[in-house]
Amino acid sequence: MSDPIERMVMNLPLWCLLITALLPFWLAFWGSAVRRREFGQIDNHHPRQQYARIEGKGARLWAAQQNAWEALALFTAAIVAATTVGGGGWLVDVACIVFVLARIGHGLCYALDLSTLRSAIFIVGFLAVLGLFAIALF
Repeated sequence: MSDPIERMVMNLPLWCLLITALLPFWLAFWGSAVRRREFGQIDNHHPRQQYARIEGKGARLWAAQQNAWEALALFTAAIVAATTVGGGGWLVDVACIVFVLARIGHGLCYALDLSTLRSAIFIVGFLAVLGLFAIALF
C-alpha cells in the first residue's frame, strides 16, 4: 500500500473523523463572527455569559456547535468499533461519508433556521452511526 491515493482511500473513516472533529471549530468561528457583529466585540473574559445573551443566528450557531461536539463522541465510538472489528469494506466508507455530509448539512440548517430539514438530516446522520455499529456487531 505505497500508493498515496490508495492509502488515503483506505483511511477514509479517519479522514471523515478528522472532518467531523473540525466541524465544531468551523461553527465556532462562524458563530464568533456573528457574535462580534451583534455585540461589537467578543468578550473573551466571559464568553459563556455573552453567548447566553445572543439571539437569532448566533444562538443557533452556538447550539449547532454544542450538538457537533456531542455527535463527535458517538461517531468516534462508531469508527473505533467498525475499524477495530474490521470488515464492512465499502459499507463503512459509505456510512462515514453519509455521516459527514449529514453533519455539514445539520450545521448549515441550524444557521439558516431550517428546523424541520435539520431534524431530518440529524436522523440520517444518526442512522449512519447506527449502521457503523451494526457493521461492527454483525
